[in-house]
Amino acid sequence: MLTITGTDINKSAELLNSGALVAIPTETVYGLAANALNQDAVLKIFETKGRPTFNPLIVHVHDAKEFLKYAVEVPELVTKLAKSFSPGPITFVLPKKSNIPDIVTGGGDTVALRVPDHPITLKLLAQLDFPLAAPSANPFGYISPVDARHVKDQLGGKIPYILDGGQCMIGIESTVVTVLSGKVVVYRLGGVSLEDLKDVVGDVELRIHGDANPVSPGQLKSHYAPTIPLKLGRMKDLLNEFASKKVACLTFSQNYFEENIIAESILSPGRDLHIAARNLFTALRKLDNSNAELILAERFPEYGLGLAINDRLERAAAEN
Repeated sequence: MLTITGTDINKSAELLNSGALVAIPTETVYGLAANALNQDAVLKIFETKGRPTFNPLIVHVHDAKEFLKYAVEVPELVTKLAKSFSPGPITFVLPKKSNIPDIVTGGGDTVALRVPDHPITLKLLAQLDFPLAAPSANPFGYISPVDARHVKDQLGGKIPYILDGGQCMIGIESTVVTVLSGKVVVYRLGGVSLEDLKDVVGDVELRIHGDANPVSPGQLKSHYAPTIPLKLGRMKDLLNEFASKKVACLTFSQNYFEENIIAESILSPGRDLHIAARNLFTALRKLDNSNAELILAERFPEYGLGLAINDRLERAAAEN
């Protein structure tokens, strides 16, 4: 299959209407999109990614007002959060209506809904009479793509079209939340920080640990992983422990000069967590293309988007 990269929204809409897959840009990462109401089209997502079908997908809509088309109810806390952060990097897990196929939800009775904050994809959604199921546009478990070239490198020859919207401005996936017993529960850390959530709704509960049977996207223990084993910790300790190995280093703002370092990525010399998050997956790809035996990653500050960065790095290191 020939994979074309372009900016043609009409072509993308035609393909999606025909049941084909299209890679789409969002503010978080590129998504591999299909008509969420077409079971056969959604099945192609799982086949193309090699994604287990028990792992739910996020459904993208044009406006938060559309949530009630696909969810039985929208709690008041969700409405408050949507007014503050949608369109944007937040996903809401809600009780689903029967028009959402079970393959989208991993057989569960909830659906994950969000409004992406990207002008091209919002224009695309406005042309469609169905929502788009769209996990990250990469082979399952690998580093998420944040520009069209990343998608082409990984899925070229497997999908017909990549809708190019430039580099993703957030660079990590959406925060995933639900409401249980009148309280906001966070299933995945992401582009909306815990501090920002608490400013709107008060205290929130965290349920972000790995789950073999996830109720929402982003809950699997091992995910976002490079092919080179990744170790996470305090960089000086890691460099001492693996002094005999050829290593690639992923750091927040500091250079290291040990002789066994053959590649290095500094995410934000100015220590800006938003910039670090935007650069994370591109940096991991660069290091994964080095000849290192190990990737060493340091922990980030435990606040703001640093929590989401650490979450991604912990999952990337889970099998190592």
